[in-house]
Amino acid sequence: MKFLADESVDHPAVTFLISKGIDVTAVADFARGAPDTEVLQTANKEKRILLTMDKDFGELVFREQKLSAGVVLIRLHNVPAIEKATIVYEAIDRHGDELAGSFSVITSKSIRIRK
Repeated sequence: MKFLADESVDHPAVTFLISKGIDVTAVADFARGAPDTEVLQTANKEKRILLTMDKDFGELVFREQKLSAGVVLIRLHNVPAIEKATIVYEAIDRHGDELAGSFSVITSKSIRIRK
């Protein structure tokens, strides 16, 4: 399973996920400032599930009905970066197979997965 981290995802979280063996590419490393539509297209082209903290991707997927290899919306405000990374890692570890092709929302209390 491969992921693409949007610029909204903290760099320490990306580094942590990589250290845990998760295949993550960061948009900030190759397309800083890219529009959301381009980021989503890149994720789809590379068959990567998009990790983001940007609710605008929900608009693209649901309202504009853009295709998606999967989106994980991280809703962990006021949570330290390393704790945020741990929560995301645990969600991927427990629900990895369900994330592809889904729109998922991670909060501090739950993960909601919508196919």
